[in-house]
Amino acid sequence: MKTYGLTGEQARAAKEKFGDNRLTEQAGESFWEKLRGNFGDPMIKILCAALIVNVALVAAYYLGLIADEMAWYEPVGIAVAILLATLVSTFSEYRNENAFQVLQKEASKIHCKVYRDGAIVELPIDDIVVGDAVLLQAGDKIPADGFVISGSLKVDQSALNGETAEAVKVAADADYAFDAASKDLLHQHNLFRGSVVYSHYGHAVMRVAVVGDQSLYGKIAAELSAEDERETPLKLKLSRLAGMISKFGYIGGVAIAVAMLFSKIVVANHFSGAEILTYCSTWTHLLSDLLHAVMLAVIIIVMAVPEGLPLMIAIVSALNMGKMLRDHVLVRKIAGIETAGSLNFLFSDKTGTITRGKLQVVNFISGADKSYAELAEVEDGLQKYLLLSALGNTDALLSGGRAVGGNATERAILAFAAAEKLPNDLAVAGKIPFNSANKYSATTLRNESLRDETLRDKTLRDETIRGALTLIKGAPEKIIERCKFYYDVGGVKQPYANHAALTEKINELANRAMRVLAFAVSEQEIVNDELPAGDWTLVGIAGIRDEIRPESIVAIKEVQSAGVQVVMITGDRKETAVAIAKEAGLLRQDDDLAITSDELGALDDAAVKEKLPRLKVVARALPNDKSRLVRLAQELNYVVGMTGDGVNDSPALKKADVGFAMGGGTEVAKSASEIVILDDNFSSIDKAILYGRTIFNSIRKFIIFQLTINVSAVFINFVMLLLGYENPLSITQILWVNLIMDTLAALAFGGEPALARFMREPPKRRDEPIVSPPMWSSILTGAAWTTLISFLFLFLLAPTALFPGLADKTGYFALFVFIAVFNGFNARTDKRDLSDNLGKNRGFLQVFGIIAVVQIILVYAGREILHGYGLNGWQWLVVLVLAASIIPIDLARKALRDAENCPFCRVKKYL
Repeated sequence: MKTYGLTGEQARAAKEKFGDNRLTEQAGESFWEKLRGNFGDPMIKILCAALIVNVALVAAYYLGLIADEMAWYEPVGIAVAILLATLVSTFSEYRNENAFQVLQKEASKIHCKVYRDGAIVELPIDDIVVGDAVLLQAGDKIPADGFVISGSLKVDQSALNGETAEAVKVAADADYAFDAASKDLLHQHNLFRGSVVYSHYGHAVMRVAVVGDQSLYGKIAAELSAEDERETPLKLKLSRLAGMISKFGYIGGVAIAVAMLFSKIVVANHFSGAEILTYCSTWTHLLSDLLHAVMLAVIIIVMAVPEGLPLMIAIVSALNMGKMLRDHVLVRKIAGIETAGSLNFLFSDKTGTITRGKLQVVNFISGADKSYAELAEVEDGLQKYLLLSALGNTDALLSGGRAVGGNATERAILAFAAAEKLPNDLAVAGKIPFNSANKYSATTLRNESLRDETLRDKTLRDETIRGALTLIKGAPEKIIERCKFYYDVGGVKQPYANHAALTEKINELANRAMRVLAFAVSEQEIVNDELPAGDWTLVGIAGIRDEIRPESIVAIKEVQSAGVQVVMITGDRKETAVAIAKEAGLLRQDDDLAITSDELGALDDAAVKEKLPRLKVVARALPNDKSRLVRLAQELNYVVGMTGDGVNDSPALKKADVGFAMGGGTEVAKSASEIVILDDNFSSIDKAILYGRTIFNSIRKFIIFQLTINVSAVFINFVMLLLGYENPLSITQILWVNLIMDTLAALAFGGEPALARFMREPPKRRDEPIVSPPMWSSILTGAAWTTLISFLFLFLLAPTALFPGLADKTGYFALFVFIAVFNGFNARTDKRDLSDNLGKNRGFLQVFGIIAVVQIILVYAGREILHGYGLNGWQWLVVLVLAASIIPIDLARKALRDAENCPFCRVKKYL
């Protein structure tokens, strides 16, 4: 067996001399850079402007320019609020993003097949060194700069030069010297990191000459632009929501500013024209009121505008993507996980996803209709042709007694033949690689290909190949009809006319959920990539079994119950596909549809769209079938997912709303996807959908919590000022509430657990608003009750002896904050049991516990800055009872919603 590559000792020496294959990472945003960036947020800029105005007012007061007393602590409070908001959000983003990036980087390492110590091993791309010999197959990414030393291949170099045309690369002579300074991408021998192998002939091997930063890719890596994230349904919904809330905030802020001016100028002067003119003639009073009104408007806008939403998305995405990675789901693009929760259609591969992917040849049937369970049972004369077919016409290799490379089917066939431990490095004179359109592969061997040391069995060298022999392997319907002869047990050609009986055997195997491959031989060569003409000789057929994963059956049922239609797309014949689909639970109804690629191709787009809701299986599928199905489903406004692992799957993966690449698939497929399923398991796709829905639901909970405070705060301030009363919350108090509402609440709701019941919810439509009618019910109920309780306190309790002096301001501040805290428990679950899965989000209890403790401290230590002058026991009792009353009010709303005999049936769906 021909060997390539380095020994372990040589590899260590090369690493010391030339370094390894790591690329210097571009420095990410540091904490201070992220902090500086957060100060560029529009809302922070508005707050900074308010701070400047406030500082100017305080300075004007102390300089005697205005008469109204201005407290020094208000600008201090604003400054502290700005620092807290930016520091907390920066720290949260920095910690979560960096932790996830480390995990993602580790999980997404490319592994390469490298010759070391005479055997093929899989090594991370970073561990490759100068001198290594790397086995290259279709779909692999070139890991370093070097040249071809064996075989030939076609590569896509568009990542380096933008050209889509494939370049042909052939083996160099033994004395070829690689020019490290060369940038000639069209050189017939040279390969460059970042290129992608699209096809090859035989087993292509490259010699590594340049690694790491010194490679051409390494030198230009800093100039490569990151791929733009596309707008996801969730992002579009959040953008519309943010615009709506912002408009509400701006209108509310202006309305409150006008109400304040009206109160100061008109109401305070008893609606008397003379008094109003006198008041306005004192410009310092008017200027002070105007500036106060502007600043209050700014603070209300800051409070109302949902600047916490981006932080919420960052936190909930980072937390859940870290969990997903531990569940073997690697999120390459955040767009993928956002959209996965909204899937309507999932087009899934079979092999390795629904099935185990551990294929095994369990039956071989000869042209004489004789069945064999093991290779050793096959007579010597026939066995030599079966061995040649298995060893000579494959992209898989034997290394260390195991089959590597190629696809799962080829590895299964090679493993079947490996019992004889025959070398498999047969040279080839021509080759047609397998592709899903042709559904066959072929290899031509010539007599000079067989040297004495190539095969141990002399019978294989004596008479097997005279002149030329082409080995053909593929779908039975592509091969058997060309066979006019077959090999008997002695390896002698005999006339063949048993096609009908063999077809029955094939159908029997297919109905037992087996994949069937046929082997044939031609005595003519491959010419111009065309199969040999003339009649072929049948070697036999192999039945290959791939067991269904038990967890896939459960996962498919769960995904279907989530409203996602699963369609299995496979290259197997229809009978095999139907048998597997029935076992997996995909075909359950009489009207469920299983069709072949040919049948699909005979239908126009309108007919396919009509059948799409019933479609469950596509057999003998071609790559363009996948792309077409994705396009048609999207035209029907469905959100579509697609799984794939091969080069030909890449267009469909790219076109789908969410592309799921298999971890064992090609690097090209992974690059085209949003999500990589590291364990190639359908149950992991189920988890990806669940986590997508968890993120969506967590954001909805946060929105309920935030909008309840927004609506009530704006309305309360507007009414109080319009009636001539002081603003019930000071500017610094409003900023503290804003910190609770945005930054801290984002941390609390970001850790909500993934619950199985989310998978029983129907998928969200593309055009469905993120705030649903039941959410509006919760928001408006909470806001109305908060407003009512506020007016009860401000008009009936605050003026009494129960809250003397400044205790009314302190009491209302505590009341408003604790209403928000108690309503957080309402918002986090749509169940009447508020403890529902509460223990699975300890962060929620921790954050709201911290808010409560800090609020109690502020009540006693806030003094002038936050109007915290302390409360006695009776005052605390009144505040907490009133604040906690929002819980039974929302429970009553939920009870009304869940009641079987609802007295308000027409509005029940909005509750």
